[in-house]
Amino acid sequence: QVQLVESGGGSVQPGGSLRLSCAASGSSFSINAMGWYRQAPGKQRELVATITSDGSGNCADSVKGRFTVSRDGAKNTVDLQMNSLKPEDTGVYYCNVRLRRWGSIRWNDYWGQGTQVTVSS
Repeated sequence: QVQLVESGGGSVQPGGSLRLSCAASGSSFSINAMGWYRQAPGKQRELVATITSDGSGNCADSVKGRFTVSRDGAKNTVDLQMNSLKPEDTGVYYCNVRLRRWGSIRWNDYWGQGTQVTVSS
């Protein structure tokens, strides 16, 4: 059983900062990539940032220079540091982990329950 537990969402004024964290628990799996997606009301879920097992990170153009993704491979955690937040960053943020269970050849995606981020004055 793999579980993703997110924390760190909340409300902040424009220009403020928030830090999201996600921890993957369970056993007998190997993680490929971890990352964050978000979904604004009435919109499709979109990629925010990903980071691979070798530490190579990538952010969407809309958040580059403001958001930073990091991970701790030993703890199976991924964080998203969000600075200079804008109202358009508002949405539900979902943690995503791509992993493979030992003995399997398939990589599967797992999702967290989502955490609300609201940027408003």
